[in-house]
Amino acid sequence: MYRIDFNKLRFLICDDNPHMRRILRTLLHSFGAREVYEAEDGATALEMYTHYVPDIVITDWSMPIFDGLELAQMIRQPESKGNPYAPIIMLTGHSEKRRVTVARDAGVTEFLAKPISAKGLYQRIMNVVAIPRPFIKTKTYFGPDRRRNTTNTYIGPERRGSGEVEILQQPSLLEKARSTI
Repeated sequence: MYRIDFNKLRFLICDDNPHMRRILRTLLHSFGAREVYEAEDGATALEMYTHYVPDIVITDWSMPIFDGLELAQMIRQPESKGNPYAPIIMLTGHSEKRRVTVARDAGVTEFLAKPISAKGLYQRIMNVVAIPRPFIKTKTYFGPDRRRNTTNTYIGPERRGSGEVEILQQPSLLEKARSTI
């Protein structure tokens, strides 16, 4: 188990609900984070993302201008400004399997259903910091490996084709955030 110094990480919260932003900011501060930026819509979040280059993005799904799903897709463009490898934690009150799959396919790293808990948020952050998934680049997808189980024996219908697949190791947040205590 690692101790993470949250003070070394930059967070971007994107949610149209000011109360939810305050809850997230308060939780992140209680974990030790100090650099927490907030946006009320996807457009503002994208602008802040390119300016502040956060280490982790926490976004709501449903927002005005463009939603969290569109934000994730824009961040995951390899030629976009900023870090296309930044972990994205999607928050939503709708946790149906179909929605989780759509978010995963848009490049979302972790999914957290509302109402959130401190434990749930902390676990998602620890997952993206301590156990980063490699990134996959194909003709139709760029983002974190959609598979958590990376066994090569899988033969089901969702098996990766024999087409060109590039596996990219993302920059690790663990080295940046590891506590010296």
